This record gives sequence, C-alpha cells and structure tokens, in this order.
Amino acid sequence: MLVRWQPLQEIEEVRRQFDRMFRDITTLDQEAAKGWVPASELRDDGDHLTLRLSIPDIEAKDLDIQVTKDSLTIAGERHLERKEESAEKGYYWSEISYGKFRRVFALPVAIENEQVKAEYTNGILTLTLPKANEVKAFKVNVATELPAS
Repeated sequence: MLVRWQPLQEIEEVRRQFDRMFRDITTLDQEAAKGWVPASELRDDGDHLTLRLSIPDIEAKDLDIQVTKDSLTIAGERHLERKEESAEKGYYWSEISYGKFRRVFALPVAIENEQVKAEYTNGILTLTLPKANEVKAFKVNVATELPAS
C-alpha cells in the first residue's frame, strides 16, 4: 500500500504529542504537590487501551470516572480511620497516603467513550478503553494477477 508523505501533518502530530507530554508532566506535578498520586499503567492492546490504577482501600461507589474521546479523569478519596492508642503501646507511623486524589490522563488515541468498561478488584481499577474506528488499523489485502504461462 502506498501512502503519500505529508510532512506538515507529521509535524503537527509531533507538536500534539509534545503538548500532551507537557500537559501530563504539569498535571502530575500539580497532583504530587497535593500529596497523593495513585500509581498507574496504560497499555495498548491492539483494538483497545487498558488503564490500570492502584487504589486500595477505596470503595467503588466513591470513585468518579469521567471519559471524553481523548482524555480520562479519575477522582476518589481514601479515608483515614484514626484509632486512639496509648503512648505506652509504642511508636506508630503511616506511609499510606490519605485524602482525595484526582488523575487526569491525556489519551494517546481517540476512544469510544460510550463503550468504556470499568472493573475494580483487589484495589486495582481496570478500565478497558475501545479505540475509535478512525484510529484502528485495518489490513488491506492487495490482489495480484498470476502471469499467463
């Protein structure tokens, strides 16, 4: 298959990728300043993206997930359950972050936001994000004629 080279379109795509990267870095820095940023991973699985977010000790009903064609926002809160302990029982500390969190992800491709599926198991939120038809790769078969003998 022949594809016409369009350098201006490629330059525009690189500009969009840089904008997305700097927006992600800025968002992550702002979220980190608040004290809690859940760990995440985004994977391309061919016809869909899979986003996993580690958010243990949060109930599914306390999650707010907003999806657009090219971005995803996940918000929630981990509540601190304080127990008053006597000073005689020892020294206590916590390395677990509590409070509200909000993650905004700029997605690398357009998705079908009406078909997003969410599953929450063992503290891991898994979102299946189907790619929009315009970004899915389709295989084109080339017909060839056999030479006459």
